[in-house]
Amino acid sequence: MNNHINKWVLITGGAKRIGAKIARTLHAEEMNLVIHFNTSSDAANELCSELNSIRNDSAIAIGSNLTNQTEVESLITKVIETTGQLDVLINNASTFYPTPIEDITLDDWDNLMGTNLKAPLFLCKHAAPHIKESKGCIINMVDIHASKPLKN
Repeated sequence: MNNHINKWVLITGGAKRIGAKIARTLHAEEMNLVIHFNTSSDAANELCSELNSIRNDSAIAIGSNLTNQTEVESLITKVIETTGQLDVLINNASTFYPTPIEDITLDDWDNLMGTNLKAPLFLCKHAAPHIKESKGCIINMVDIHASKPLKN
């Protein structure tokens, strides 16, 4: 028996690249998905349509700006209101843009820290009661450049 059936997974940044690959892989394992997006609503909705054509009502898209604390806090609430549960949180969303040190701004810094550090922490905080209840898990993804920065 597949113990993944009827499990709901929230993948932040799930509409494209690694997030979309994670989504397709978990969907093939019979998991249901909440595909989070910030600006990639078309990609998120297309991915959900693709997955729902394979298995009805198995994927939904929810938009949220992870640099906005109010939206971070409401994302988990929206997931629970829509699906009734949350079994896995995958913090995959990240902001990255190589910027020479002399060109970086406070807004750049706040955006990077908000998306890559603050949002995952507070998503974990708000998801924790639901994850504990379902005996699920939280997965935090980290970009390789966190330990191997780009030159210059």
